[in-house]
Amino acid sequence: MIRQIYLITILSAILSSSSVLKAQPRLTSNTENVSFGQIEWKHPVTAEYVITNTGDSPLVLTQVEPDCACIVVNWTQDPIAPGEKGVLKVSFDAETLGRFRKSVAIYSNARPNVAFLHFEGEVVTKVKDHTQTHPYLIGQIRLDCDAIDFPDAHKGEHPVKEIHIVNLSPQAYEPVLMHLPPYMEMEAVPDVLQQGESGIIRLTLNTERLVDLGLTRTSVYLSRFMGDKVSDENEIPVSAILLPDFSHLTEQERDKAPVIRLSTTRVDMLSRLEKKKRVREDIVITNDGQSPLVINKIQTFHPAINISLKKSVLKPGESAKLHVTLVRRNLRKKRRHLRLLMITNDPIHPKVQIDVR
Repeated sequence: MIRQIYLITILSAILSSSSVLKAQPRLTSNTENVSFGQIEWKHPVTAEYVITNTGDSPLVLTQVEPDCACIVVNWTQDPIAPGEKGVLKVSFDAETLGRFRKSVAIYSNARPNVAFLHFEGEVVTKVKDHTQTHPYLIGQIRLDCDAIDFPDAHKGEHPVKEIHIVNLSPQAYEPVLMHLPPYMEMEAVPDVLQQGESGIIRLTLNTERLVDLGLTRTSVYLSRFMGDKVSDENEIPVSAILLPDFSHLTEQERDKAPVIRLSTTRVDMLSRLEKKKRVREDIVITNDGQSPLVINKIQTFHPAINISLKKSVLKPGESAKLHVTLVRRNLRKKRRHLRLLMITNDPIHPKVQIDVR
């Protein structure tokens, strides 16, 4: 009898251990090493790593430690839900000339609990080859990016993005962005760039002036010379995703918050569409939390996708079906942006993306 009890105890421990192991966060970075190439002395640069939780329980980045006092780090503090992304920004002061290779250690609740990311380059008094650091060309102005994205901005925040530029024209150049939307402010540092000089266009997003939650897209246009006009050649797309503000929630309110659960975040529909005019997929949305779940907004980004959801507020334990229909005649050859974006009042999952494949 004692032996049977002993065996049952061991078996229970094994089963309990295996069930814990099944639900684990997993840290995956879009890259392990960033190469800056040549950068100008005393002109700080920033590496941005996209951290994805490829596990099946929330990922928490508890601490990020650089290996040098010349590095400043900033990272996503909130738990990263399974399938969602966070950001780690690493800024290097470029105060010392010469080649460098630096590392940061990321501590988290994943296994292993520490991961290392690196960046390298060379600090020089004058950059000779700007193609590595500023790969995009608009007129005679080189840029380090061709689009601006504010991926997760909460109401009340004022996130900042930077465009690093170099003036390759023989004349003095004054950086100006035309058609700047009212919810965005621009600052150029310095105000004027002489030939060969580099600078920064700093964009600040004023979330209080964004009207709607979810994705807002527009374009700004880099002036290449005095009196320049807008065109496809100097267009810079700008996007921002506005999320609800949860900063006012108490710990008790967070414990009783709604929790969204979807039957799937990827629907395979394209293969079935080859023999039909339209196909439909139902996604079950369930509220696993302790207070009502509100679907604030669902956005589609392709005319071939139609959606229908009868209930936008779900009580605790309640479910609803999101009907997704893909229409072949609206698909044509362009198959980008086949996704849905859902904004909710779940503080852990305020943004949910559904991919259509």
